[in-house]
Amino acid sequence: MTTTPARARTDVTPTLGAATGLAEGTIRRLGLGLTAGTLAWAASIFAFSTVNEGVPERIGDLTGLAFQLGVFCLLAVQFRTRATGPSTVLLKVEAVILGIASVWSLLHGVLPSNLQDAAWLIPMDICWPLSMLGMMVIAIKIAVAGRWRGALRWWPLVAESWAIITVPSAILIGDSVARWVGGFHLLIGYATLGALLALRPHLVQPQN
Repeated sequence: MTTTPARARTDVTPTLGAATGLAEGTIRRLGLGLTAGTLAWAASIFAFSTVNEGVPERIGDLTGLAFQLGVFCLLAVQFRTRATGPSTVLLKVEAVILGIASVWSLLHGVLPSNLQDAAWLIPMDICWPLSMLGMMVIAIKIAVAGRWRGALRWWPLVAESWAIITVPSAILIGDSVARWVGGFHLLIGYATLGALLALRPHLVQPQN
């Protein structure tokens, strides 16, 4: 017997899962958060479209905020599982841009009408599409990195094709029809992505 403390081994590289993994229960809850936020925004789009004024516009802003909070749930899973690879710089930049966009959604939803279009809000509004562009880049990185497996490796690409499909639809066939395209795409893309995280959390956990 000896009282000398055991020395740390230097010949073994710590596994990624030990350092950054998430419990399956946490992944499930975050996935459900994404789905819930997406369902709220999709319901608003079905009811009021994305281009409106007055109370419907404010409802759209606040349900859009719920969606953005859901995307933060997705980012949390991506960050903790190192979904894009060892570097997390892209995920951190996206979190900042999405945070600014979320503040815009909140302010635009609650400020008096005469302040909703204030000049100082415009740069924050620009962060909305920029945040979605960032999520598209992240989706591509996830597919290339291959750390997420099965359907969850590719479903972020499905979710992030929302703007690519919805915006041209609005231009070509008008907002009255495009809102259904956009709403259903949210269900197929982000809402399903959240459900997959809740149902198959092991597919995003690092393999030891």
